[in-house]
Amino acid sequence: MDLQRHLVVFVRFPRLGAGKRRLARDVGEIEAYRFQRATLAATLRRVGRDRRWITWLAVTPDRSGPWPDWIRIHPQGPGDLGRRMTCVARRLAAGPLVIIGSDVPGISRAMIAHAFHMLGACDAVFGPSPDGGYWLVGLKRRPRVITPFARVRWSSAHALSDTLANLNGASVGFVNTLEDVDDGAALMRHRGHH
Repeated sequence: MDLQRHLVVFVRFPRLGAGKRRLARDVGEIEAYRFQRATLAATLRRVGRDRRWITWLAVTPDRSGPWPDWIRIHPQGPGDLGRRMTCVARRLAAGPLVIIGSDVPGISRAMIAHAFHMLGACDAVFGPSPDGGYWLVGLKRRPRVITPFARVRWSSAHALSDTLANLNGASVGFVNTLEDVDDGAALMRHRGHH
């Protein structure tokens, strides 16, 4: 049985003065808002319409919008990032799941396809970030749903190591290391590469 692949983009509704707080402190509210909108649009252009997977937006606030009418919407729900990712992993129909953020300018269709390919052999796949976190997490979700997100120190240098520790011997693979843009220094590094 060939199960459907699910790509889920976690996103906060772009609104001036909300979201990207650390970036806004460094570069101002307007520049942070512009970055958030532009990066989300570019991510959806690059990976959103690929027929090899169903693309979802996991949105917060849960009742926000408008969102593009061609994409499926799933509310993130309450709680920390781990609880919200667990909710999505348990509620979507069976099949491999890849979750990405909407603030990673370097994401490509080939990277997403590679992550799904790796889930054929691995229980979980990660795209590490230089700061100790990760920009991508993939879960095979069969024969059971593994959700390794409890007791993770989010937004810290320990996020990836905490998540890996929760996997208790499950097989793990890694894809490209990419940087998500959380602050002004990361934005400057991104702009220096383009």
